[in-house]
Amino acid sequence: MSLTLFHRHVLEDYLSDFGTKANPNHLAVIRRPAIFSVLAHRGHDASVENELKSVEGIDVRDCAPGEWLVVSTSAGAAAIENLLADIAGASIVDQSDGRALLRVHGPNVRKILAKCVAVDLHPDSFPIGTSANMLCCHVAVNLARTGADTFEIAVPRSFCGSVFEEVMEMGREFALTAAFADS
Repeated sequence: MSLTLFHRHVLEDYLSDFGTKANPNHLAVIRRPAIFSVLAHRGHDASVENELKSVEGIDVRDCAPGEWLVVSTSAGAAAIENLLADIAGASIVDQSDGRALLRVHGPNVRKILAKCVAVDLHPDSFPIGTSANMLCCHVAVNLARTGADTFEIAVPRSFCGSVFEEVMEMGREFALTAAFADS
C-alpha cells in the first residue's frame, strides 16, 4: 500500500471564505516559498553575505549580524539548497515547511502594518530592500520591504493563523482583502 502526501497550507481554511477579487490593499499568501536560514561561521560574515548576494533567484533578508533568511518564490527548496550548498563558512537550514510567507501591498500598507509593528516604516527609514526581525502582532517575524507599497512577512507556521487574523483586522478599515498568490 502506498501513501500519498498532500501539502495543505496552514491558511487554507482561513482563506476559504474570502472572495477572489483583490482590492487595492491586499494580502497575498504565497503557497510554497523556499525559505532557508543561513548562519555565517565565526569570521565569515562578510564573505557569506557577498556570496549570498551573488546568487540569482533569491532574496536575502537580514535577521541579525551573520544571520539571514533566503527566500525564493520561483524556485523550490531543493533547487535553492543546491545553490546555497557550496557557500563556504555557512550553515544552511531549510525552513520552508516551518514558515509561511505573507505579502501585503497597497496604498495603505504602511498604515495597516503600523498597527502591527513598532518600527518606523517610512520610506526614508525602511527603504526597499530593507528587512529585519521584529514582533508583528506579538509574534517574532521577519519583515521585508520588497516594493514601493509592498512588504513580506515571514512568519512561523504555528503562529501564521494568528498573524493573518490580526493583520486582516488591522486592515479592515482599508478594505484589505486576502487570497493565495497567483504565482
